[in-house]
Amino acid sequence: MTPTPLPTAKSSSMGRGLDVLAALTTCLREGRKATVVEIARSLDRERSQVSRSLAAYEASGLVVRAEDRSFTLAWGWYAAAQDLVSKRIAAHGLAVLEDLSSLLGEATFLSVLQGDATLTTLESLPSGSRMIGSWIGRAYPAYCSDAGRAALWDASAEEVRAIFAATDFSRQGPNTPSSVDDFLDRLDADRRRGFAVVDQEAEPGLYSVAAPVWDFRGEVVGAVQVVGTRDSLHPRTAECGAACAAAAADLSRQLGAPASPTISG
Repeated sequence: MTPTPLPTAKSSSMGRGLDVLAALTTCLREGRKATVVEIARSLDRERSQVSRSLAAYEASGLVVRAEDRSFTLAWGWYAAAQDLVSKRIAAHGLAVLEDLSSLLGEATFLSVLQGDATLTTLESLPSGSRMIGSWIGRAYPAYCSDAGRAALWDASAEEVRAIFAATDFSRQGPNTPSSVDDFLDRLDADRRRGFAVVDQEAEPGLYSVAAPVWDFRGEVVGAVQVVGTRDSLHPRTAECGAACAAAAADLSRQLGAPASPTISG
């Protein structure tokens, strides 16, 4: 997660130690080697102080020293952070969807990418919805799904091609993408727009918008969707897209996402 200075850092050994961890994390996020010298420089602190803190964390199994004497976080941190992300998505995601559904009067969903399909994990339906059954736990082809494009928001073209290498782009609706190149062109347009728009790609008459949800690593972990009939949503594309993107950004903040996540080309 993006570290923030601790108010006690200058007056307590615990604060100084935690600042060392925060500086180490910053080095890793920025692609710099987290050496004693680099961390001490970034904190304007004596190297001996930083070295003692790192030695204590290494002895506790919290950090790992590489052969080049740089440091990285132990895998336990990442496992704990991943678990926290999953719990926060479950805890906060439904509230975000409910607020969005109430605001727009449309069905809202949260989905994740699994292979070349998307899986719905949360949903919120407005009062009076005529939707029959639940989408939770159901998979859908990512190549014709709004969640598919949003979930692949940060993927490179090579990564997208690898995901769909064995996928048959069979026709599901009148506007289904015909190939991975077609999918990539639509994804590029979505990125420029700020949210994904799927117009009768999955089935006739179905229209939807979606936006990516980012986690503390600056990686996309899912997608917020607004789904309805074309007659209802198409005239409100800008309104629904902006609201969807704002909801996804709200959930991303609750997952510790950086202010400006990186988008792969």
